[in-house]
Amino acid sequence: MGLTEQDILRKLSTIPIPGGSRDLVAAGAVRQLEVDGERVRLLLAVEAARPGIADSLRGEVERQLRALPGVADVEVTLQTLLATVQGPSPAHAAPQPRGWAHLIPGVERVVAVASGKGGVGKSTVAANLALALARRGQRVGLLDADIYGPSQQLMMGADEGPTGDASGKIHPVDAPGGVKVMSFGYIVDADQPVIWRGPMLQKALEQFVGDVLWGELDYLVVDLPPGTGDVALTLCQNVPLAGALIVTTAQDVALIDARKSLHMFRKLDVPVLGIVENMSHYTCPECGHVEHVFGSGGGRRTADALGVPFLGEIPIDPAVAAGGDTGQPVVLERPQSPVGRAFTALAESILERAERG
Repeated sequence: MGLTEQDILRKLSTIPIPGGSRDLVAAGAVRQLEVDGERVRLLLAVEAARPGIADSLRGEVERQLRALPGVADVEVTLQTLLATVQGPSPAHAAPQPRGWAHLIPGVERVVAVASGKGGVGKSTVAANLALALARRGQRVGLLDADIYGPSQQLMMGADEGPTGDASGKIHPVDAPGGVKVMSFGYIVDADQPVIWRGPMLQKALEQFVGDVLWGELDYLVVDLPPGTGDVALTLCQNVPLAGALIVTTAQDVALIDARKSLHMFRKLDVPVLGIVENMSHYTCPECGHVEHVFGSGGGRRTADALGVPFLGEIPIDPAVAAGGDTGQPVVLERPQSPVGRAFTALAESILERAERG
């Protein structure tokens, strides 16, 4: 297997920002990255408080990347950001907004919904969470950033497609329940795979965020792809997130990857709002017997071990899957059912924690 962008990012995550406490990746300094065979091209955006730091950093990055097996040539372009510091020391400077904050000026809070692996119901949780927040009186948008497997256009019953204006901007779809929806599913054909490398993903996501006219929102819920890949990394580096919600099941194989996802957000200085255990148990409607299909208590134990809130259990209900297929989410169709109430409780927990800051 040849050199990959993840190999480069892992090496860059070991190189600290001069005079800072974070590495290049955690600090959001990696703006563009391209690996072409044995050649690596890189754009770094860093603050330089005094002359010579930028050139020194460029040299260190080139040296360490050239030491990697399979790297023959390294091209580092450095974008130097001059910090505006009031007072005697750069340590007193106010935190700088992340790169794309200006693209969503009317959005008060952005919440990412993530999972370490696929198949745990992350998109279902994101859709019903957005609707439950709207039912609590919030102005809500739902951004489907799962580029490789978009589904929110179907799950939200919003498959009509967005409209554009003369300036080239896009108006999101007004879905049932009062949620504004935008999905990569509107852009790519349902049967066509998206075969993109990291830099293309980053550019597409930037345009997707910046070209959508969300208007005034209290919450923008972002449905991330599973795992800790380029889309999640790009979003964390460029969008000021109010927090991330980790979705898992009680299975050990899901919990292992959930922990990886949680550690990624921590490394990138994104608050983890908590863990929710989806498909927690099934209650027989005839006899009331409760069956823990994927095990019991794994989500709570993981949350306790990692020191993050456990935000509850979402039970298995066939109506959830049926509603996702027909564009009738359970929070709209059966809000007083056990699973509907569980999503409502989850939304209340997110409101409490996100607004607490």
